[in-house]
Amino acid sequence: MDKLDPRLHAYRPDLADEALRGKVEASRFVAGSLKRIVAPVAALYKIPDALSERQSECLFGENVKVFEEKNGFCWVQAQQDGYVGYVEQSKIGSIGNQPTHRVNVPRTFQYRDADLRSPMISPLSMGSRISVVAEAETRGTRYAKLDNGGFVVFNHIMPVTTVADDYVTIAESFIHTPYLWGGKSGLGIDCSGLVQLAMMMTGRTVLRDTDMQQATIGKNISPDDGLKRGDLVFWKGHVAIMIDSGTLIHANGASMDVKTEPLDQAIARIALHHAQPTCYRRPD
Repeated sequence: MDKLDPRLHAYRPDLADEALRGKVEASRFVAGSLKRIVAPVAALYKIPDALSERQSECLFGENVKVFEEKNGFCWVQAQQDGYVGYVEQSKIGSIGNQPTHRVNVPRTFQYRDADLRSPMISPLSMGSRISVVAEAETRGTRYAKLDNGGFVVFNHIMPVTTVADDYVTIAESFIHTPYLWGGKSGLGIDCSGLVQLAMMMTGRTVLRDTDMQQATIGKNISPDDGLKRGDLVFWKGHVAIMIDSGTLIHANGASMDVKTEPLDQAIARIALHHAQPTCYRRPD
């Protein structure tokens, strides 16, 4: 049988998702149980070790399917993009209420009270899913009360059914956000995380890693025919978004943040240590 990508299919020699029975070999199969991320951001690791490499992240309010709980870690599959990995058990809770809203700014804060002067409970990233149960106003500022008792500024959220129009505009709002390998939040983000999160806010679900995105987003185009806003430029292990015909935006390890850069300059700089772009793609 063809080998399935373990990043997107939950299987190990000793344990696998029941849905993969007959497709993979494992000594035990389990259906898994749905849980929810209760931390602002939960790192998703390849192995159950918080000092190991961060593969990806799950945001507050995201659902995950849990297949195993052991030694302080859960082996999970993120329901947003299908990514498989290990999350610290303390960052996972019960499903609770259905999310009603999500954060629509790069980052915001959850407060103890409906007052910006009250203690800050935690940061929240764009894309975080929350359940609003009431509203309050203090000194002219509206706040949403969440089902966990915290409050967020109302103009930093939008209904979960609302989507943005232009994913490039979303990406541009992350300028100067710190680069973080495996990150996909307003607290720290990598190149493919920026593409994934920006597209998610426009209602489109895309896969996590650059090789997955290169293989599945849109169609190949030739730069000789002209590039336009929203086109993607891929290198081996890197992706950038065109904001116009000659300028791109990307989260990159050279500047260690999200920045804009002339395309020609980026190609020349990256070629010094790596290679030329592998392809250009235009999202559907």
